[in-house]
Amino acid sequence: MDIQEWLYSDVVKDHFMNPKNVLMEDESAWPCDGRGIVGNIKCGDQMLILIRVKDDRITDCRWKTYGCASAIASTSILSEAIKGMPLDEAYRLKPQDIVARLGGLPENKIHCSVLGDKALRAAIDDYLAKNNKPSLAGTEEVEVICTCLNVTDKDLEEAYKDGARTWEDLQSRTKIGSACGGCKNRAMEKMHELEHLYGE
Repeated sequence: MDIQEWLYSDVVKDHFMNPKNVLMEDESAWPCDGRGIVGNIKCGDQMLILIRVKDDRITDCRWKTYGCASAIASTSILSEAIKGMPLDEAYRLKPQDIVARLGGLPENKIHCSVLGDKALRAAIDDYLAKNNKPSLAGTEEVEVICTCLNVTDKDLEEAYKDGARTWEDLQSRTKIGSACGGCKNRAMEKMHELEHLYGE
């Protein structure tokens, strides 16, 4: 393996060594309008995001992350990026947006950035539900994993929740890869990400 694949950008290093907007006190000491928590400590990553909202814009954010340097840096930069952002725009943020802001991540660490956008969506969902506002669920972008059969990352997530863990499980539940099979590597990467999100 090339050593360059393990190197972090200066932006990642800065956000790891000097994280922004970390929740330093007890959660109840920082009143918020929305709360989202995702991940599983048993798998190594868990993120809590708290947001304050005014006029359908995020005005402030605090967070805690249990995880590696990539997880901490990605949550830190996300917390900076979303301040002042309209809720609907924040809801559509993708892991790739976070990775781009960090100046990239080693390929084997990209799954660590996935939790930030999901924790943020959970916090926005919480805010909308508490205030009897329409849900934004379904407005987030999906990634088509299998172009032959139009199987998306959301389909894989549902399959994972239903117990799929192997390629054969996925094929049984979604028919993914039954045409050309070129999607197997990406599908299994997504399954690894889901393992970090939901754990066992």
